[in-house]
Amino acid sequence: MSNMAASTDLPDGLLVSFYGDDFTGSTSVMEALTFAGLPTVLFLDTPTAEQRARFAGYRGIGIAGIARSQSPDWMTAHLPQVFDTMAALNAPIAHYKVCSTFDSAPRVGSIGRAIDLAAPLLGGEWHPLIVADPAIGRYQVFGNLFAVADGVGYRLDRHPTMSCHPVTPMSEADVRRHLQQQTDKSIGLVDYLALKRGEAGTRLKEERDRGAEIVAIDVADGETLAAAGRLVWENRGDRIFAIGSQGLENALVAHWQATGLLDKPRHEFRSAPVERIVCVSGSCSPVTAGQIAFAEQNGFAGIRLDASRAVDRREWERELGRTEDQALAAVGAGSDPLVFTANGPDDPALACVASAVEASGQSAGEINDRIGSGLGRLLGRVTRHARLTRAVIAGGDTSGHAARELGIYALTATAPIAPGSPLCRAYSDDPAHAQLEIALKGGQIGAPDFFCAVRQGGARPQH
Repeated sequence: MSNMAASTDLPDGLLVSFYGDDFTGSTSVMEALTFAGLPTVLFLDTPTAEQRARFAGYRGIGIAGIARSQSPDWMTAHLPQVFDTMAALNAPIAHYKVCSTFDSAPRVGSIGRAIDLAAPLLGGEWHPLIVADPAIGRYQVFGNLFAVADGVGYRLDRHPTMSCHPVTPMSEADVRRHLQQQTDKSIGLVDYLALKRGEAGTRLKEERDRGAEIVAIDVADGETLAAAGRLVWENRGDRIFAIGSQGLENALVAHWQATGLLDKPRHEFRSAPVERIVCVSGSCSPVTAGQIAFAEQNGFAGIRLDASRAVDRREWERELGRTEDQALAAVGAGSDPLVFTANGPDDPALACVASAVEASGQSAGEINDRIGSGLGRLLGRVTRHARLTRAVIAGGDTSGHAARELGIYALTATAPIAPGSPLCRAYSDDPAHAQLEIALKGGQIGAPDFFCAVRQGGARPQH
């Protein structure tokens, strides 16, 4: 089924607007579009008219958010104004970006509540749901979502992390059943076989005739990825509101490239190497720990920041000052400072922080916010005083707080480093950060050489 006339060209102007329900995950949509040759900007908050005007002609506009960690009541209070902004942009595709492991629950990060709020404002006769993204080991077959961990594929309700996630455990791998706990909207499916057999349009019509408002679309390989993109693009009407991971943009790009609507970029996206960078990490992931160890073996100076001191504001400022002095000394000695609060999940520092928080009577959330903001201020002072133009922030929660402390209001991708964590140009009204390039890294993201790749200006091609 298709209600759009065939065209040999993409429409001019904005193609995709999106809201990311967590900070670091928002960069993956920007990355998917930018490195396909479609310039995209990610704002760190709802942009002003003046800020939007600075990116006139861009093909994608996004807003990084925090809805994944919030309650339905918070969503009701905060998301409509974001969706109003997206509606005014009038892009053919408006996208609520979620994690490719569908992190959500009825009481926290409810994708269903977000859909209920967005659909009346962002329009569309139906709402595609594309969660899978084969490029990062996420697959959906017959509505069931699978994810690869350590080279092994798991159905999501048996995944070693997501099945026992402390906030949003996945006890149901069928995305329809999981989402149905969060919304009253009817949910349908265009399955793998329909896509493979060229029957996707017929199946979509059948599902919509049954009353489906949301339609999940299976994706398991390059062929079904492009077929899913075609289904969305050719049945978008005047505009459509879609839900999913960056798999949505990758599906659209795959279709556009397969049909000649979009040429593949002819140049490589890289930035020039720099002599020195500075990195801060609030991550306790084992992946980040391995990256810290690799960096220390390759010229980086590891500097431990005692995060337990964050329970006392004066002690915390002294600790930040001491660490800043060490970081600047490392730069002076010809090293790249890498400040970290923990070195993996078994680091005794984590227990020290937990004990200090409990003894102080303050909330863990308040202290975590203070740690993230402190790392941002530390990073800002080191880049300013050492005149450094490239930096890394590791840790999903850390990244949002730290980036805002730097006065950054927007990012554009310049070079791929790891899926979902590109090297970006930062935009700030602070002249000291006018030339800053930055990579925001989630805890589980990246190869062992991540910090070194940022210093070099891009990941080495894999052969």
